Amino acid sequence: METKFFDYKFSYPLESGDELPGFRLAYTTRGTLNESRSNVVWICHALTGSADPGDWWDGMVGPGKYFDPENQFIICANVLSSCYGSTGPLSINPRTNKPFYHDFPLVTVRDMAGALDLLRQELGIEHIHTCVGGSLGGQQAVEWAIQQPSIIENLVLIAANAVHSPWGIAFNESQRMALAADPSWQESRDDAGITGLKAARSIALLSYRNYDTYGFTQALDHNEQLDNYKASSYQQYQGEKLVKRFNAYTYWHLTKAMDSHNVGRNRGSIINALLRIKARTLVVGIRSDILFPPAEQQFLARHIPDARYEEIDSLYGHDGFLIEAKPLTQIIRRWMQEGKREEAKVEA
Repeated sequence: METKFFDYKFSYPLESGDELPGFRLAYTTRGTLNESRSNVVWICHALTGSADPGDWWDGMVGPGKYFDPENQFIICANVLSSCYGSTGPLSINPRTNKPFYHDFPLVTVRDMAGALDLLRQELGIEHIHTCVGGSLGGQQAVEWAIQQPSIIENLVLIAANAVHSPWGIAFNESQRMALAADPSWQESRDDAGITGLKAARSIALLSYRNYDTYGFTQALDHNEQLDNYKASSYQQYQGEKLVKRFNAYTYWHLTKAMDSHNVGRNRGSIINALLRIKARTLVVGIRSDILFPPAEQQFLARHIPDARYEEIDSLYGHDGFLIEAKPLTQIIRRWMQEGKREEAKVEA
């Protein structure tokens, strides 16, 4: 699949008061925009995702899947601060002709959503049939629906929240402490903090999964075992796997962005902000999620006008939003069909 690029050539003011001297967003499209331009599905990716949802959400995106390019025009953009083609810490700062590295500014979820909307305008998309995201992707989607309430028709938020919790911030700070403990982190080079990144990913996995997940997937080999545990090798493996495709600067900035998520900031209150959403909204929680517990999704559903709350039972905790394609498909399909029936009644 060909990755495309949107280059915004003007200064982009950030919520922090800083600015980017222009930016690039990498994005992909699948399928064909229909004549009425009514089949746009915009997928917002999570922390380490890319602009190719078929890569990281293959259970939901692709031929024969719920989000099917045969019927839908599917767009996904790599967010600001990431490392899959969009402007991030390893990008060249045009003011210095050197990579930003530690000088990359703080980008918030609100800034990310604003950049996505500039891409939408560039593509001439005036109506998004469905905007969907999980985790950090869900944070972008809910923020975007508040910023541009008339653009999105159907909003699907999975394992997301209205404001990032102190619990979630503490997990992210622990990961950044692991990055900072790496002696190379202070250096300005592409591979700075790589050893710390392995440790950070190991910490993150504890919040993405849970006690029962590890008990089932990483059980002891036998009762006499003294070392070389599956759980240990799994943590090492996941750390090694991430550093082959990511960098510590991006990880630092994306966790900072997640921490920044608060739809109520400068809008009076969180509830006031959620009341601005006009999209027909489905909120999905995961019963075993300890990072974004179901209470956070229930809060969204209570305060977004006429939102629906559904819950899936998964062994995999927060990562269930990436893994549980079958129940997610069933829930979203049923909700969409109900919407069509309601629309048909109104027209009749």
